[in-house]
Amino acid sequence: MKEPTLGNPQNTIEILQKYEFNFQKKFGQNFLIDTHVLDKIISSAEITKDDFVLEIGPGIGTMTQYLACAAREVAAVEIDKALIPILEDTLSGYENVTIINDDILKVDIAGLAQEKNGGRPIKVVANLPYYITTPIIMGLFENHVPLDSITVMVQKEVADRMQVGPGSKDYGALSLAVQYYAQPYIVANVPPNCFMPRPKVGSAVIRLTRHEKPPVQVEDERFMFSLIRASFNQRRKTLANGLKNAGTLGLSKEKIIQAIEELGKGANVRGEALTLEDFAALSNIILKKED
Repeated sequence: MKEPTLGNPQNTIEILQKYEFNFQKKFGQNFLIDTHVLDKIISSAEITKDDFVLEIGPGIGTMTQYLACAAREVAAVEIDKALIPILEDTLSGYENVTIINDDILKVDIAGLAQEKNGGRPIKVVANLPYYITTPIIMGLFENHVPLDSITVMVQKEVADRMQVGPGSKDYGALSLAVQYYAQPYIVANVPPNCFMPRPKVGSAVIRLTRHEKPPVQVEDERFMFSLIRASFNQRRKTLANGLKNAGTLGLSKEKIIQAIEELGKGANVRGEALTLEDFAALSNIILKKED
C-alpha cells in the first residue's frame, strides 16, 4: 500500500489543478493541508487493522489515504460528483477503500455496517461541512447505527457546544443530545491556515465515544428530546413558558408547573439550568401524569 502523498499543500494544489477543480460553496469544502493534524485525527480515533471506518466527505482523499493505511477497510461517502474522478485517482493504490457517491443523510449506514462489518460497531471519521454538522451527527446517533466512536473536524464553536454543561451560553439541545449518546472530548483546536481554502472560523477535532448505555434512564427518548428542544427554542423564557408555548407538546401550564415543582425546581427556572438527569426526570414525571 502506498504511503499517503496528500496533506502536503503542494500535492493538493497539483491535484486540484490537474482536474481543474472548483470549490463548491454549497458543499462547504475546506480541504486539510496539515499532516500533523491528520496524524492527530488518526491516532485519536484509535484506528486499528481490525476496524471498518466510514469517512464522510473525503474531498480529494487526503484523510482517506491515512485511514486506508491504518484500517482494515474504509467506505468514503462523497456527495460532490466532480470529486469522484479525483478520488479514483488519489485512492488508486488503496485496495481497501470503497468510494460511494451519495448524500450521507440518504445512505443506509446501518445496512453498510452490516454488510462490511457484520453489524459490529464501526468508527466514523469526518472533516464535516459546518452547515450540516448537526444533522449528520444526530442522524448517526438517532438511527441507532452501531457505533464505536465518531471523530470529526467541526467548527470550534460547535465542538464547544457539544461538551459544555448547564449555565453556559453555549449549552443547549445539541450539548444534551450528544452527551446522552456519547462522551465528548476535544482532541485539538485547528486554525484556519490548516485548510485550503481557509475557513473564516477556527475548527476543532472532537471525539464522541458512544456510551454502552445512556447515562440516564428515560421512559421515552423522543419525548425527552421534544422537551429539550422546546426548552431552548426560546432561551429567554422560563422553562414553564417555553414548554407551554410548544404547541406540539400539548401540555397545560398547570401540569408543567406541577412537574417542575415535583422535580424540585422553582417556577422561574430556565431550561439552561437543567442537567441531562433533570430533563430525563422531568420527562418521566410528565409521562407518569399522562398515564
